[in-house]
Amino acid sequence: MSINILPIIKKEFKSYFNSPIAYIVLVAFLVFTSVWLFYLQQFFTRNVASLRIYFGIIPVVFIFLMPAITMRSWAEEKKMGTIEILLTLPFKEGELVIGKFLAALGMLIIMMMLTLPIPLLLSPFGTFDWGEIFSQYFGLLLIGAAGISLGLFISAQATNQLSAFIIGVIVLLFLTLVAQVTQVAQLPPWAAGFFNYLSLGYHFESFGRGLIDSRDLFYYLLVISLFLYLNTKTLVFQKWH
Repeated sequence: MSINILPIIKKEFKSYFNSPIAYIVLVAFLVFTSVWLFYLQQFFTRNVASLRIYFGIIPVVFIFLMPAITMRSWAEEKKMGTIEILLTLPFKEGELVIGKFLAALGMLIIMMMLTLPIPLLLSPFGTFDWGEIFSQYFGLLLIGAAGISLGLFISAQATNQLSAFIIGVIVLLFLTLVAQVTQVAQLPPWAAGFFNYLSLGYHFESFGRGLIDSRDLFYYLLVISLFLYLNTKTLVFQKWH
């Protein structure tokens, strides 16, 4: 990691907690997922030692939370006129992008860590498959990172935070749930395979079952790399135009 990235990470991470965004995101995430597990899904009446219903809803929650985390990253810089200053500082465009990505990833990791009490407190009530839980956490980290990279790219195109959030939600909604098309419509195998491969949610399913498939891992790394690359190219274009 370039030493130039560290001050960017520090600046971005500090900015999250200097505004209400981080606190709203964290509280909303923990409250909704807990209500989903214990009230809507009535975990204690199921008599099944599995948290698939808990981890399975989180990618859907990410559709709204990842854009909330990333919406201000570049859109706010443009609104405040600070992006021109950033682009004239001795940072490479890629370093700026990676710095903002890692800061947002730090927020994601905090979100994940705050859910750890759930399996730990419930473990006395049943014998959980901890390998499956590890796989689910790993999958959430990947799908969340993919959502962050996409959200950053959209923020770089947007003119304000609200449009970055709305467009981010729409795009993530499509990419996460597009595989559902294959369940409600009769499609030729090639079309069904295409929609499934495109779907962020489809590639999480193996992780949700406790399986770490190298093809799904490659898919998420490809999505992350693609949108970070496009974000970098966007900054280069904006710098010279």
